[in-house]
This record gives sequence, C-alpha cells and structure tokens, in this order.
Amino acid sequence: MGQDGIDNVVVAFKSGSANKVASHFDSTIELTLLQKSNSYSKSQAEMILKDFFVLNSVKDFLVIHKGENSGSQYCIGTLVTKNADYRTTIFMKHKGTQQLIQEIRLELR
Repeated sequence: MGQDGIDNVVVAFKSGSANKVASHFDSTIELTLLQKSNSYSKSQAEMILKDFFVLNSVKDFLVIHKGENSGSQYCIGTLVTKNADYRTTIFMKHKGTQQLIQEIRLELR
C-alpha cells in the first residue's frame, strides 16, 4: 500500500483549500484546532477548516514524518501560515478502496 492518500492530503494542505482537504474526509472526523477538539460531520469540518484558512492564509506545509501502521497512514508536519506555524497531525484509515482522514490536529508550535 502506497503513500498516495497522505501525499494527496499534503498537497491539499499546501494549496490552502479546505475543499481539497475535505475531499479526503471520512463521513465524520475528529478536528482539533488549537485547544478546541470535537467530532464533526464532513461538511461542518470543511467549513471550520475553510474559516481557519481564511484567517491564516497558507504559505506551505512541511512534512516532518509520515508512516503507516496496520493499513492506517499518518503524517506529522508544520503548516506554515502568514500568522503562525502550526504543528499538524493527520490520521487516515483505509475504508473500502480509499484512505480517508479520521483526525486532524492543528496546534500552535
């Protein structure tokens, strides 16, 4: 199993497009923005991420580490925005024929 799923998500984060990131969401995802964590539907999570990207325009996404564990993929990186850098953790799980995002954590570095 390749890294395609996680690599596509990294590209989506680099573009700063909530829509592109959300295309990899499972039907519900765990989203942690700074200290606020909750489980959201795909559409709710996309709106929250869109608002975040509007306030923090994305300059880059730097991958620190990525790996696989029992069919799940994860990536730890730094989301570089015009306001601050965020330590970003993305967890994906294999569902059917796709890797889907289960959880995203964005924490101030």
